[in-house]
Amino acid sequence: MKKFLSMAAVAVLAFACQQQEEATNLTTITTPAQTTSRQAIDDIIWNQVRQNKPFTWDLVSEDVVWSALKQSDNVLSVGYKPEGMSKDIRNVIHNININEGEWKGSRERILAIILEEERKVNPSITLDKLVAYQENTLPVIDVYVHSLSTIQRLRASNLVRYAEPMGYEPTAGKIATENNKKLPPIANTMSSSGCGGVPADFSIVANTHFTNIAPAAKASWNHAYHGVANAWTKSSGTGIGVMIIDTGISSTQDNFGSQFNQGFSTGRSIQKLVTLPRNTFLGIPTGPVETPDDGCGHGTAMAGALAAPRGTDGNASGIAYNVNLVTVRATSDVFLDESREVKGVSDAYVIAGNRSDIRITSMSLGRITSSSQLADAVRYAYNRGKLIFCAGGTSFGWAAGWWGVIFPATMNEVVAVTGMKENFTRCDVCHTGSEIDFAVVMERNADGKHALTTAMSGNQPATVGGSSVATAQTAGMAALVWARFPSMTRDQVWNKLTTSANYYPNRNGSFGWGAVNVDRATNAN
Repeated sequence: MKKFLSMAAVAVLAFACQQQEEATNLTTITTPAQTTSRQAIDDIIWNQVRQNKPFTWDLVSEDVVWSALKQSDNVLSVGYKPEGMSKDIRNVIHNININEGEWKGSRERILAIILEEERKVNPSITLDKLVAYQENTLPVIDVYVHSLSTIQRLRASNLVRYAEPMGYEPTAGKIATENNKKLPPIANTMSSSGCGGVPADFSIVANTHFTNIAPAAKASWNHAYHGVANAWTKSSGTGIGVMIIDTGISSTQDNFGSQFNQGFSTGRSIQKLVTLPRNTFLGIPTGPVETPDDGCGHGTAMAGALAAPRGTDGNASGIAYNVNLVTVRATSDVFLDESREVKGVSDAYVIAGNRSDIRITSMSLGRITSSSQLADAVRYAYNRGKLIFCAGGTSFGWAAGWWGVIFPATMNEVVAVTGMKENFTRCDVCHTGSEIDFAVVMERNADGKHALTTAMSGNQPATVGGSSVATAQTAGMAALVWARFPSMTRDQVWNKLTTSANYYPNRNGSFGWGAVNVDRATNAN
């Protein structure tokens, strides 16, 4: 969330510069031939993002969009609007009713265009086979598209805000080249990206990697860099609802089941949701119904760092151990490279926006390219008052050799977070950049050990690193502040976090305002 209070003027200037930069980009990206290889598409994306410029699909021709569809799952995300309205609906998106008036009419006209063009390549196609995912809230249609003429007509229509491949991301093994010099691969589409099961770590040592705290829990070593222990004398997150959008929660971890309330964690609730759609083909389900259970481990680790109980079983306490927690299984891993993952995350943000009990969202996921549909969903939640935290990026295989901030952490509506070592330098796998707002010390200099969290099962803590845990812990700190001052607005909570951080008032080019001191942020003055 990069434009608040005294930073408003800076944000306006930055937005103007961004618009000018994007206009320049439009003239510098070459229109490719009608059929474009995956390697060529990846090179276009790489050539953009390696200059720390966001890649958006409106920068390329219809041919490239069509080629990207053919080489992914053929799902096109189409944002629509009434005729005569601006494409920029960010300030009103939370008030739109897509089932009434001009919005309903625009949707029907867009579907008619798509059906007409798609029947030219498949005369037997019907509307129900065109729609990939049903949408009830956002002015977006997700459709299977095979015809280049469909994309051309949509882009020419004054009813369309965007038309872009929903699930295309650069792939591993495709080395971009420039002047015969090899550049690193950008992405890895393996389904296990960021997934390791989060095993218990039996190498952690008391008073080095953790401190024993009452009643019989452990506090991670890195809490000391953020004033957590003193903040706990004033706040534990009581009454604040936090949504974690990730890979779900382990069904075998009783700290997020029957033991969610234990010790100093009392009277709070946990809810486990799933928004990740089933795998489908032409509207027909081809995979099992998804459940909230975490088959990856990443979501469980984030929940542990943020909200694990301060209990009696020897496990590691979350920073906000008394928040009401909602976990959402929106993806299968941390890399949003599938259409259904984009849909799952978008639906999660819409749910958060519609729930008055949710004040904070935390998402340690992302992608290389921008997604306008996901941006719509983020703005929907933001406009409804949510404080949105997203990871700045962690270099798993899919981001090897590239250290820029990932999407959606690049958005102005998002609080972008990354990780630091104890000497306040970038953690070994953490991404940095001007879009970062905060950083968390989460990697020890001496042994590289990361912050403590909850394992998939049992009471022996696990450890987890990267911008992921930094994001979850910062969201937890925000919950402590908001619980301490429940009548504050989102902007006031943001200001408390900002003014407590170690670089304030001089924003750092890589780490934003730096490391939050939540003890200072929970003080009354």
